[in-house]
Order: sequence, then structure tokens, then C-alpha cells
Amino acid sequence: MTPPPARHRRTAAGGGTPAHNLLRRGSVRRAQAITTYGVGSLIAVDQESFIVSGLDEADQSWDDDESPKIHERRLARVLGVDYFRLPPASDDTSRDGLRVRRFPLMHSCPECTELQRHGDFNPPAGRSVCGLCEVDLVPSRFVVACESGHLGEFPYWQWVHRSTDRDATSIGQCGGTLQLRSSGRTSSLRSILVSCTCGQTPEVSMEGSFRRNALKDLGLKCRGPRPWLGTSATAKECGLPLRTLQRGSSSVWQPVLKSALSIPPWSSGRADPLAEHWDALRQYDRREHVEIYLKGAFKGGACPVPLDEVMTLLAAEREEDPEGEAAPTFDHRYRALRNKEYERLRAGNDESEHSRDEQFVCETPLGDQSVLDPLGVTGPMLVKKLREVRALKAFTRLIDAESTTDSKEMPLSEHPLRWLPAMEVRGEGVFLRLDEDRLGPWEKIVAVAARVERIRTAHQRVLEQRADDPSRALPSPATPRMVLLHTLAHVLINEWSLEAGYPAASLRERLYAADDMAGVLVYTATSDSAGSLGGLVAQGEPELLDRTVRSAIHRAEWCSSDPLCMETEAAPSAGRTNLAACHACVMLPETSCEHNNVLLDRALLVGTPDDPHVGFFANILES
Repeated sequence: MTPPPARHRRTAAGGGTPAHNLLRRGSVRRAQAITTYGVGSLIAVDQESFIVSGLDEADQSWDDDESPKIHERRLARVLGVDYFRLPPASDDTSRDGLRVRRFPLMHSCPECTELQRHGDFNPPAGRSVCGLCEVDLVPSRFVVACESGHLGEFPYWQWVHRSTDRDATSIGQCGGTLQLRSSGRTSSLRSILVSCTCGQTPEVSMEGSFRRNALKDLGLKCRGPRPWLGTSATAKECGLPLRTLQRGSSSVWQPVLKSALSIPPWSSGRADPLAEHWDALRQYDRREHVEIYLKGAFKGGACPVPLDEVMTLLAAEREEDPEGEAAPTFDHRYRALRNKEYERLRAGNDESEHSRDEQFVCETPLGDQSVLDPLGVTGPMLVKKLREVRALKAFTRLIDAESTTDSKEMPLSEHPLRWLPAMEVRGEGVFLRLDEDRLGPWEKIVAVAARVERIRTAHQRVLEQRADDPSRALPSPATPRMVLLHTLAHVLINEWSLEAGYPAASLRERLYAADDMAGVLVYTATSDSAGSLGGLVAQGEPELLDRTVRSAIHRAEWCSSDPLCMETEAAPSAGRTNLAACHACVMLPETSCEHNNVLLDRALLVGTPDDPHVGFFANILES
């Protein structure tokens, strides 16, 4: 898959003339089009910078040949689409790719120091060089964004002239041209100097441009630019404050990813031909009405799915509707999706009972599970086959995508879509639960509740700071069992990365923490050679799992950053919403964690020096 305006021309079947001539510039992995370089993100290719285009262009690149459809009905229903598409392939035979647009447009020439739009340098076709000096142009290091997801050019002219005039037509009316140079004295913003040849203003540095109110003091507000949608997009001034960002900052683009496991009865793939008919089928309760609809929908041919199976799928879909909700919110529907996964992981799905096409195989281990009783661990399951579909729902800027609301999410297109970009991962995993008889009394320990309340308060304050209306901020999910399960998943992933040969980045957690759920699934999250080799499933046998948990708990007892790590306090002012957790002990690569490495506390596993019984697994350390 290739990001930039990167397409070789297509020829007709008989070798006709190409229809268009878009240059191919670099490549990225297919999965990165969802997680790193999705719609609206910035991508650097050699000396140039581009923004990945939206999905509703007149000639957009996600076609049927190189962006095949994939189906996961449970997730599609929650996200309000019919199906998903894989990103364009990135191999050498690919004719297509991801469309991109040049952004930012402001460039500077290191030779003549001029700072202006890229086209004003008169570069040769297909190159990004100064037409006068013939040296590579440097894209602007700075962009501006607002919390609604808009992205624009840094206002250099207003910064130099300290103008409160927001009229874009006034730019350049002083008669001069902007210049940018570096004094070379330091690597700080103070050494980046911008001036105008009009001579009416002194040369100014970029120091102070990152202050929260720096652009607000100039009278500048967001005008709603959406450069990833091109010139056809209608910009509406949103009026929110602008923030200066470095072009490569992680705050410029954060994906809003939603995922689901394929579980029975949807995991056989038999329902895929009906993907675009489910919304209509849900309107019918009676079997004869469903049969009449299918005959009309598949004129000239029989429905590829037997009627009995269609009725079973409809019943399964209605079961996931949250009870008592006339118009369930997205969060309620997404939570119901997780509840069904938890039920299926507990119940299992034996391989011997299904065909080879079954995408979910979950079996009970053969060993004696009673060896896990002293640990408070129960119900291990060997997930020998699983399929996860991970979809890009939207993206955010400046705010954490995990704690955002719909109003802060920027959609991938200007018009509603019936599909979303997604990746599917096939792998394996181990599922385990905590014993409710031990978990319930442990949650009621005063010291445990006090530690988690400090985490919850810090996290809630962060969520309120990021919300338009603090009173409507999302509630923090921090509870004793959620923080315990989250931290346990992290130490297990770290342990298996040492014992089973899996890189930590190739494993991923999936938490099931609620009043009626206390489980965790650790599974392979990559589609490369570390995908499904059987090594992770083998770790779920009771004797091996017992040894793994004990080793992980003993390893978590000490951290190379202790005593500072164990004695740290949650500090919402610094964005720290963990207690005893750091990169030297329990934190993971961000791709492995569902919650961006927050809501962690290994003291809930092993206890503290002053109060060992805070730890759920304290008995392991005492024995």
C-alpha cells in the first residue's frame, strides 16, 4: 500500500492509454493505513510532507480489486456501516495506493531562505526544489489545529507582523516576502527566526508560538480547514482556539479504533453474502416474511444462506441489543458486543464440531485446572483460532482518542459512508478469568478501594479537562477489578515475551471487566510471522499457566525504579493516571494496550511494603 499521490496509471484490458498520471512516492505497511497513516494524518516521504486524503474524492483509490471487502456484522452494526475494506495493497504489482495531498503548503528554501507556498517556488514538475536555487525545499515544521479536528497552516505572516487581522486576503499586502532562517546557536525555537522583507517589522523568533494562548492573543480562531478533503470541502469557521503543533507530533492525529472478535454464529463467514441486507431483514420477526424478502432480494437465484441459518443469525443479532434501551447509545451497544464475546469465550467452541472454515475455535485445556485454584485464576481457555476486525471509525487531534466523544471525532469523509477502512487479524490466544469468590472480598478492602479511587479521580479530572462540558465528560472506567485485570494482562504479556518467544508488540490484551465479567484475553495481534504458530496457545495449559503467573507476579514484585515507582502518586496535572507503573515494570508498547498505558497499578498484584494484603496475589509471595 502506498500513501502519496502514488499511482501508476491504469491501462485498459487491451492496453489502452492511461487515464491519469499520479506519482508513486514511498510505501507503508497495509496495517499502518489504519493505525498510523490513516485518513487525515501527516506522512513524511523523503524530504516532502503529505496528508492522507479522505474517502469521498471523485476518483478515490479504494477500489474493489486492491481494497477487498471484509465483513464482521457485529462490528458493522455498532458502527452503522454495511461492510469494511482493507487498505490498498503495497506490493510491487499494486496499481493503486492511498491518495495524498501536499501539506503543509508553506515551504522554505535553505539557500535563499524564502518562506512561501510550495507552488510559488516554481518547482519542476514532480519535484520539490526551489526553482531558483535548485535545492530541496523544507516543509514547514509547524501546523495549527483545534480540538474539533481541523488542521491548517501556521500563520507566519500574522506572527511576524503581530497582526490581529484575520482576513486571509491581507497576507502579503505589506509588499514584502517572508523569510525563515536558523541562527544555529541552539536547537530551540529561539533560534528559528522569521522576518519580512517589507522592513516594517523586526525579525522575530518562533519562541512562544506553542503557548496555549499564543494564537488567541493575535485574534486568530479556527476557520475550519480540512486539507485532507481537498478544495471541494466546504470550510466552516468553528471559532475554537488554535494550538501550534510540530508536524510530526502524535497530537496531530490519533485514530479512533474499534474492534470485535468473530464469534459464532457469525464466525463461519456464511452470512457475508447478506451483508447489505441485514438492516432490512431486522424489520421482520416472522419466518414467512423473511422468506418473502429473500426471494425478492435474490431474484434469479436462490439465497446463498439457508433460511434456518438466517433466522438463527437474526436471533443472535437481537440478543446483542442492550435491554431496556429504546435508542441505545454507541457505548451501550459496544459494551453489549463485549458481553457476548465474554460469554462465548467462557462457553468455548470446539474445533471437532465445525468445519475448517470456522474462524473461532476455543477449547478447554486437557490438564488439571485445580492447580490454578491457589492463584485465584479459573476457567482458562485455549483460543486456537480467532479473527479480529479492527476498524478506523474516525480520528482526533489534540485530545486522546480513547477518551473522546463523538462531537470531537472528525469523520473520514465529508459525506456519510456505508463502509470503513479496517484490518483483519487471524491468530491465537489464551483466555482466563479471576475467581469471583476471591475477587469480591478483595475489592471491598478499604486500602484497595482507596488506591483505585486516587487513580479514578486523576483520570476523571483528565477526562473533564478534555470535554467541552465537564459535566458531560465520560466516566472513568477505573474500578478495582478493571485496574487489576489490566495490570495482570500487562505482566502476562511481558512474561510470555520472555518465555514463549513472542515480541511484546506482537501480543495484545482484550479486557472484560464489569460487574458480571472478570476476564482477560491475551492474543497475537499481528498478521506476520509472529501470528499463529501455536506457541501462545500452549502457554494456556494449566501447569504452564500456573508457572507463568507465579513467575510474572514475582517479577512484578520489584522494579528497577523502586522505591520511586512503588511510591508514586497519581498526578492529573501531569497527565499521570497510574500509580505503581512505569516502563521498567508493567508498561507495554502502545499497540499492545487497549488503554494507552493508563489505569495501571502493580501494587494491586503484589501489595506494598506497608500493606502486602493490597495485592490480589499476595499469597503467592508469602508461600
